[in-house]
Amino acid sequence: MLSWDDPLGFNSSKQKQKQQAASIATEPAATANPVVIGKTLDTVRQQEQSVKAKPAVTTTMEPVHAEDKRVVNGLTDVNQLAPFKYPWAWEFFLNANKNHWTPLDINMTQDVQDYQHRLIPEQRHVYENVLAYLTTSDVLAMRNIGLAVMEKMTAPELQIYQARQVYEEALHTWTYQHCIETIGLDQGEIYNRYRVVPEINHKIQITNRRLHSILRADIDLTNRDELNNFVMSYMFFAAVFEGCWFYNGFSPIFALQRQGLMKGTAEQLQYIMRDEVLHCAFGIRVVKQIFAENSITLDPREIRQMWDESEAAETDYARYILPTPIIGYSAENHVEQFRHTANRRARQLGLEEPFPGARNALPWLDEQANLRKEKNFFETRVTEYQTGGALSWG
Repeated sequence: MLSWDDPLGFNSSKQKQKQQAASIATEPAATANPVVIGKTLDTVRQQEQSVKAKPAVTTTMEPVHAEDKRVVNGLTDVNQLAPFKYPWAWEFFLNANKNHWTPLDINMTQDVQDYQHRLIPEQRHVYENVLAYLTTSDVLAMRNIGLAVMEKMTAPELQIYQARQVYEEALHTWTYQHCIETIGLDQGEIYNRYRVVPEINHKIQITNRRLHSILRADIDLTNRDELNNFVMSYMFFAAVFEGCWFYNGFSPIFALQRQGLMKGTAEQLQYIMRDEVLHCAFGIRVVKQIFAENSITLDPREIRQMWDESEAAETDYARYILPTPIIGYSAENHVEQFRHTANRRARQLGLEEPFPGARNALPWLDEQANLRKEKNFFETRVTEYQTGGALSWG
């Protein structure tokens, strides 16, 4: 049983990772005379005397001990995968590879007919703007993990899953492009909507601000303020950007699917949803691990501001894409579902619920998000993990 809260079933597993620490006798490594540029003459002489005092012996390096690894600011060799400190990260990687797919696997023929002949203007408006938002968003998700986060991880088992995540974000971007191209939408117009539609642009700018606050060459995570900012950014991307905004971003398309419309696109998003379940859960787990290893307590006011800002942006976005309701879906549904999902993410993080009492406004969404296996093999690919199992959104 796969779920947002525990997609790999760690909580129900009774197996424990056994760690074995190997130790060998080590001696100081031989040091050659250094070439020093820009130092005082006294410093150079002191270094030369220190070198002459050490015996020239050949020794081995200290082995890596799993217990010495850290998510960030670790001092072990980041090139050595095992022994694992975080075996759960390796399990995320293995399971991610079981959801391997490409957008070419799904038949989009009926979607072309639906868009051209069956969608009413309000439904076209929803469809186009959901794609317009998602195309830019997944590029941001890719850049965040690949450029801002991965290089700060100091345990390779974390980086390996994140490398897969970078690929998946690129795959999602290809999927949206495939839908846009297949339907025959104006690519220049669709892709530029995030620049000219304020309600889409606002969400992108909030995300850009978080990304650029940690996408800096001079960032020093041994500095407490920098580390807190990094955690806030990572938490935003995992819990809000992917855990809430993407979740809500897919639901309008699933609403069309419930009316028998744009089923190919909806199936594409079902594959993406599988990936996002893991992205969100992995990010939250990493954030909680950083909490534990660094005794971090975030400012409650910053967390409150994060939720309030993201809710306000989502509200504006919902009112733009749904100025009038479509069958089975409204802006009010969208916003209330955001609040309900935000509460779920906060609970996963061990934080106070930001929107107490928010109801599950889309009770059908859990069922729609599940990939169904009762497909005609000759029409489309069977959409389920190799290991099977249904998604539980509770």
